[in-house]
Amino acid sequence: MRRILAATLALSPVLFAASAVASQPAAEDTTPSKQVRISSGVTPAKVLYSPASISLPNSPLTAMLPPDTQVEVKFTVDESGAARDIQVVNAVNAELDKRVLNAVQQMRFRPARLDDQAVAAPIDLKVEVVR
Repeated sequence: MRRILAATLALSPVLFAASAVASQPAAEDTTPSKQVRISSGVTPAKVLYSPASISLPNSPLTAMLPPDTQVEVKFTVDESGAARDIQVVNAVNAELDKRVLNAVQQMRFRPARLDDQAVAAPIDLKVEVVR
C-alpha cells in the first residue's frame, strides 16, 4: 500500500504538468495547407433503353418453369453505356438464359459517372419471368 501511495505522489507532478500542457490552446499553423481534392460523388448507371419483353416459345422446358423464376445476370456497363462481360449467375434453362443474355446485350444505359466523367460500373440484375 505504501508503494502505491509513494508512486502516486511521485507521479502527480508529472500528471499535473501534462494536463496543463494539454489544456493550453494549440498554436495556429501558419504554413499554407495542401489542397485536398474532394470527389463530386458517384452517379450510378441508368437504363435508357430496354427491350419491351422477352418471348419464350411454348415448349415442355418452358412450361416446367416455376411461376416465380428469376434469372440473375451480372455485367459491366462501360463508359459508352453498353453492357459488357455479361454472365448468367444462376442458370435456369438454356433457352431462357440465351434470351435474357440477348436482351441485356440490347439494353442501353447512361454510364455511371465519377467526378463528372463516365466510368465503367458493375451491375447485378434480376430478370423476373412473368407468364
